[in-house]
Amino acid sequence: MKILIIGGTQFIGIAQVEIALARGHEVTIFNRGKTNADMFPQVEKLIGDRDGNLEALKGRRWDVVIDNCGYVPRIVKQSAELLADAVDRYIFISTISVFADLTKPGIDENSPLAKLEDETTEVYMSEAYGGLKVLCEKVVEEAVPGRTLIIRPGLIVGPNDPTNRFTYWPARIADSSRKEVLAPDSPEVGSQVIDARDLGAFTIKMAEEKATGIYNATGPDYRLTLGKIFDTSKEITGSDVNFTWVSEEFLLENKIEPFSQMPLWVPRAMAGFDKVNVSKAINAGLTFRPLEETIRDTLAFEAERHAKAGEDDPQLKRAGLSPEREAELLAAWHAKN
Repeated sequence: MKILIIGGTQFIGIAQVEIALARGHEVTIFNRGKTNADMFPQVEKLIGDRDGNLEALKGRRWDVVIDNCGYVPRIVKQSAELLADAVDRYIFISTISVFADLTKPGIDENSPLAKLEDETTEVYMSEAYGGLKVLCEKVVEEAVPGRTLIIRPGLIVGPNDPTNRFTYWPARIADSSRKEVLAPDSPEVGSQVIDARDLGAFTIKMAEEKATGIYNATGPDYRLTLGKIFDTSKEITGSDVNFTWVSEEFLLENKIEPFSQMPLWVPRAMAGFDKVNVSKAINAGLTFRPLEETIRDTLAFEAERHAKAGEDDPQLKRAGLSPEREAELLAAWHAKN
């Protein structure tokens, strides 16, 4: 197949390109050429900007396009309309944040979607994120009717993750200089994640099968808990840290933000976020690698990243608590318990 990937040099795009090449497909990537520009020298690279500079895509044809970085409907509409007659399939990577009510377990592809009061907003790194993705899905389906595949991942993890939302934990547990780890709520709290490589394999598989429709895509195919993630990280790293589980009430009282300051923590008010129904994707062939593999490869990537960047690089200051803030919270917790 001839596959066009919008993005292609960050996180899930890297996984898609690697898997597509390994399966013998011809890959073209389109981006601004600013991130990992030297990556994939064997791949055709088209340079432009999806907001107003799509000239490099004109007059070309591909079997499928995979749109990884669409957040604003006005911008997504430009590429969808331009490529409508240039591709057989349009795959749009969305998010499970599109759902209106994340308090209820068992959300499936037909659950109600979020709505925005102001559909003109373009501030997608905000509470509008899910609603904007809903509108992006809509403009793609309108531009390429009957030939669209919408994939809605949950929290994506694994090597090349720039966010630290999963990496924080195995890296923190591996830190032998700090023996006590502040952990959120309870080891029985659930967590749904998907390795970027498993998401990439599913995406390429569905492209090969010319699939259409909508699929929630997170995992794994068993109930994963924070305790399982932490204990597995401890075993893999040989760490002797101790976990201090602090209550949700304590975290909320101290204004700790889930996902950003406390990665993987899903407050009980969002109980549906870690209990999304992904049976449709599993039945279509979504598979999951062992948790141990994801943790090992994530730690290897993080070590390489630190070696290249240096400890003071601002790109390394991402999600999670600083050592100072963690120490403050642990002291406060012990003082009252």
